[in-house]
Amino acid sequence: MNCRNMGPVDRALRAIVGLILISLTVVGPQTLWGLVGLVPLLTAVAGFCPAYTLLGIKTCRTENRMV
Repeated sequence: MNCRNMGPVDRALRAIVGLILISLTVVGPQTLWGLVGLVPLLTAVAGFCPAYTLLGIKTCRTENRMV
């Protein structure tokens, strides 16, 4: 498996936050600002965060093991 720059915990948290923000378009204030939740949701699905690349951050494990 090729891990980009996000680990599984990071991806799960982003997916949860994204879904909560998207739900604001249906419940709560019902504004289109909830669509901002698409950003964390899409980065979670892709496993890649462009901001992490700019900042040099990686939350995934690196596979440097010899088999």
